[in-house]
Amino acid sequence: MTCKERILSNDYSDWIIDFISDDKRPRNLWDDYCYHIVNDDLAIVYIDRTTALNSSTDFRRSFYSFLPKCYGLMESPPNLSAQRLNTLSLSASGILEVQRPPLSLTGKGVVIGFIDTGIRYQEPVFRDFAGRSRILSIWDQTIQTGTPPEGFEYGSEYTNVMINEALESSAPFSIVPSTDVNGHGSAMASLAAGSTIGNGSFTGAAPDSDIVVVKLKEAKPYLRDYYKIPAGVPCYSETDIIQAVQYLQKYVEVLSRPLVVCLGIGTSTGDHMGLGMLGNYIGYLSRQKSRVFVVAVGNEGNAAHHFQGMISMRETYRDVELRVGENENGFVMDLWGDAPYFYNATIRTPGGESIRWNNPRGYTPQEFNFVYEKTRIIVDYLLVEQASGAELIRFRFTDPTAGVWNIRVNSEGMIVGGGFDIWLPITQFLSSETYFLEPSPYVTITEPGYAYGVVTVANYGISNNGIYPSSGRGYARDNFIAPDIAAPGVNVSTPFGERTGSSISAAITAGGCAQLMQWAVVEDNDFLVNSINIKNYLIRGAQRDDFLEYPNREWGYGRLNIAGVFNFLAGL
Repeated sequence: MTCKERILSNDYSDWIIDFISDDKRPRNLWDDYCYHIVNDDLAIVYIDRTTALNSSTDFRRSFYSFLPKCYGLMESPPNLSAQRLNTLSLSASGILEVQRPPLSLTGKGVVIGFIDTGIRYQEPVFRDFAGRSRILSIWDQTIQTGTPPEGFEYGSEYTNVMINEALESSAPFSIVPSTDVNGHGSAMASLAAGSTIGNGSFTGAAPDSDIVVVKLKEAKPYLRDYYKIPAGVPCYSETDIIQAVQYLQKYVEVLSRPLVVCLGIGTSTGDHMGLGMLGNYIGYLSRQKSRVFVVAVGNEGNAAHHFQGMISMRETYRDVELRVGENENGFVMDLWGDAPYFYNATIRTPGGESIRWNNPRGYTPQEFNFVYEKTRIIVDYLLVEQASGAELIRFRFTDPTAGVWNIRVNSEGMIVGGGFDIWLPITQFLSSETYFLEPSPYVTITEPGYAYGVVTVANYGISNNGIYPSSGRGYARDNFIAPDIAAPGVNVSTPFGERTGSSISAAITAGGCAQLMQWAVVEDNDFLVNSINIKNYLIRGAQRDDFLEYPNREWGYGRLNIAGVFNFLAGL
């Protein structure tokens, strides 16, 4: 069986590992596998599912870090009937002001990369004035009939030459069959990098930038089943996202061009400190010159999917009440606790049955069933999670009974006390309305929004200059400050309908970052700039209200204002 066949087969599981031998191969722990090297410390391995977890105790101990997370789209359902185009959100962000002379910053010479649902390449908003495509390349991971990019095993790459040939053809999809059925990726690309259309009624933030697109393939069925993802909901594997980032990085290395990467996808799975595999990889690249990563905060701010609890010598337990909706198929719920404390849990069903999970200090999953409930719960445990060092308890619910569940969390033994956090999946990964009855709206930014060096963008509405209720809120679990900035993301006009969500805010900010990269790198005003530097430029130029203290958990350092950056530099 070829590596491509293993990558695409549901009989092979995908794992992200950070141990590579001297000969640049993963350690030979399995008989039937293939691998893809990302960098000197990171690889993706495809292993026969029947043997993946039986070959190494060290592998089982680190399953949480190695197991790919599932990412969803950070957008509310679009209003596709709203077709009236405008540029109000760009104007509010100081973007249109710097597009005009004397700065004339339109993203020229900068590449913006999108990792999402693809792009509708035939649309006028992605063509120049002569009708040629401004898209340099599309890597469609879902199409296996074409040629993969060099150094990758799957999907099909379509070049600018091929796209322009398709645009001149009466049957464009016979040449470039890639498209964006969902429309999410196209809407983001239009806001960040779209051409001026409609006699100037619409333009993107960086209309002269070049575009590179990765259309993500859906996660394999086994991974969807593990995370209990409802049917029909877009879900993307961390392994494919990591390779998409690698593809964008390699693409611009050949061109020697500055790159802005826009991510409008996210997950609530993770340590909420940015220390996962994708977060660490992005953090590594964000230190490199001429690279900027822009990430959405997610839409979990008011979803009631985060619980924060404290245990003390006086109060040795905390009751967590979880309301499960009707027809909930199942979900994964993670409890994170800090060293040196360790936790136990007693779970009571809506019908009154109880089971007690006693901390095993081991790595073998435990399964619990009930007499009067059809619910099944599997508990995975890590005393020391590899990346964060925190204690992790993962509860996997299958067919949970509707009603209010009670989870009593306590700490026993000689060490008593400490705090813990529990996160449910993002809203679209739940089958019904399931939430905590006493939630915390904070620390609800989705991963990779906590990754080091990224520009993390919150969502506000320009109609009232108010933070959008669903916008994810900081800070990180270790109090690292995020978000960095807030940008418009409510009922924003695009050629693909009105869009709402933090992914829209991230797209606008990505276009603004392309303007800054043109000024800094292309025009040689600060050619050593990287993602961290651009973040600090944005912070200095942000618009702030006198009645708020900054940074704060909702706004970060204020509202996006690209013109404000140059006012700051000019001493105005």
